[in-house]
Amino acid sequence: MEIEDTKTQVAAARDEEIRRLAAPDPAEETLRRRAYWAVADCLTIVRTELTHLVRQPANIAWQLGAPVVSVLLFVYVFGSAMKVGDGADYEDYALPGMFAMTMANGFMTTAVMVAVAKERGVMDRFRSMPMAPSAVVSGRGVSDVIGAAVDLLVMTVIALAIGWRPGNGPLATLAGFALLVLLRFSLIWVGVLLGLLVPNQETAGNLFAVALPFGMISSVFTPPSMMPDWLGAIALWNPVSSTANAIRDLFGNPLPGGDSWVEQHALLMSVAWPLALTVVFLPLAVRRFQRLSR
Repeated sequence: MEIEDTKTQVAAARDEEIRRLAAPDPAEETLRRRAYWAVADCLTIVRTELTHLVRQPANIAWQLGAPVVSVLLFVYVFGSAMKVGDGADYEDYALPGMFAMTMANGFMTTAVMVAVAKERGVMDRFRSMPMAPSAVVSGRGVSDVIGAAVDLLVMTVIALAIGWRPGNGPLATLAGFALLVLLRFSLIWVGVLLGLLVPNQETAGNLFAVALPFGMISSVFTPPSMMPDWLGAIALWNPVSSTANAIRDLFGNPLPGGDSWVEQHALLMSVAWPLALTVVFLPLAVRRFQRLSR
């Protein structure tokens, strides 16, 4: 009888241990649920943003038309007067730079759209809902990446139509486009932060004048070695220059002049700059959103 009781106790203890091991850890379960809802809420915001974009055809026309006009303007209007040295064709030099500048300047569109949403009370409504604190910011970022990919696709089609060709194979070409999207992704958080900081959409729109030199003072249109020394030094360390130089190399397009460290390590810097910008500005943007109306 005692033996049977012992066996019963052992079996009960064993079953209890199995149930304990099978039961999810409360902390782990909470973390899993938070991660799930952070992703789900982010995707909800993405769907919302893309739905608004589709319902505003004028914005779509502007978003897709501006890159096309830029390509045609700088290649055909200014291209014949531009020289980049080493007998390089300006079209092959400028088009990768135009890709990089379009990705870079897109952060101001992000700033304006965030400022509009904040001014109209959309941000306050989102904050009042039981949703992940990071969802609004991350959703804005993902939807902007999708929009940037569409912009890049349109520009690439136009570039191919006017004769531009990448010459280093499909893998290198895809790597170049990935660097462009990475640059855009990192600058999204700068735009989100600016949109949350400015008081209204008019102020956000005025920032375009400040942001324009960010893309222009770079290697987009001309090598920094052909600029005045002080201006060339600024252009060399511009993140846009690093991305533009790296994708020219990946696309097999001419890369004239420049023996500085940052130019010789353009590929490294085209990854380091976006990572540094993301590490700095993504947490700042999320924190600023969480502190709205406090």
